[in-house]
Amino acid sequence: MSTTNKVALVVGAQGVIGRNLVEHLAALGDWEIVGLSRRGGAAAGRVRHIAVDLLDRDDCRARLGELRQVTHIFYAAYQDRPSWAELVPPNLAMLVNVVEAVEPVAVGLRHVSLMQGYKVYGAHLGPFKTPARETDAGHMPPEFNVDQQDFLEQRQRGKAWSWSAIRPSVVGGFALGNPMNLAIVIAVYASMSKMLGLPLRFPGKPGAYDKLLEMTDAGLLAKATVWAATDPHCANQAFNINNGDLFRWNEMWPKIARWFDLEVAPPLPMSLNVVMADKDPLWQGMIETHSLQRTPYKDVSSWGFGDFVFSWDYDLFADGSKARRFGFHEYVETEAMFMNIFADLRRRRIIP
Repeated sequence: MSTTNKVALVVGAQGVIGRNLVEHLAALGDWEIVGLSRRGGAAAGRVRHIAVDLLDRDDCRARLGELRQVTHIFYAAYQDRPSWAELVPPNLAMLVNVVEAVEPVAVGLRHVSLMQGYKVYGAHLGPFKTPARETDAGHMPPEFNVDQQDFLEQRQRGKAWSWSAIRPSVVGGFALGNPMNLAIVIAVYASMSKMLGLPLRFPGKPGAYDKLLEMTDAGLLAKATVWAATDPHCANQAFNINNGDLFRWNEMWPKIARWFDLEVAPPLPMSLNVVMADKDPLWQGMIETHSLQRTPYKDVSSWGFGDFVFSWDYDLFADGSKARRFGFHEYVETEAMFMNIFADLRRRRIIP
């Protein structure tokens, strides 16, 4: 480690949120960054990576027990499971294992940032109060986001460090093999539609096409996360972080289709998880035809997550004014975010 007095431990450094957070911290120039993930990664400049099994308490203590200089923990790890109840044990255990391994040795620890989401408000369960606010009442468990925050609040009592809970909407950014990446779902779906000579059909529930929703750009989220972790006024607070605009798919979908030079046909409800399950040969053909990166089909998109988002036949948005009142004023136009991500995927040769 260098002589800097800000050392970030980014947990989940290879996901769409963690990857952008690492890049933002590195660009700031006054941070040392340690990224944690199952796969690890190559060191570059002020960034180094550690491969660790966050579910293994002993592995965490062995690999993280020497991180005495860490000043900020940015927790953005996630493990998917089939049901809401099954999500709780692994996702709570990973946070507990990290904090219990690092906090006792990192005597200069200042802040622990927890990445959450609108599940705190019950957005995943069905129609909920909108705009959601940080002061809204809780809902019936199970909910791992709530359990994680409860753990941090209890652990922090009487300590010198503080915590923050960051609550984005659906996050847009680049990361392959990520279970929650809507932009790549759309990009691959549109690219395959074009390859097959088909128009772009919205595949979600009929009622989802005209409902209000919002997204959170991964770069914007990184800026907000570091802001909340370093501004003393934000200590022990939760913040909704979103792009700042709302949209409906019935307006956004034709714009996406135009970007891919596709026609739009009427929506047709279908499970992407089902209809895209046999498309590996098509994907391999696209790789050969367009000289794309040889990304395994299983890593290129999470069709189940697309089905989840496209099933929201109710409004889904939160009030982001608390962050503005506390001093964070960045915003991103969601249409531009989508188009920039698609262009980035094309530059990286992920899509044609």
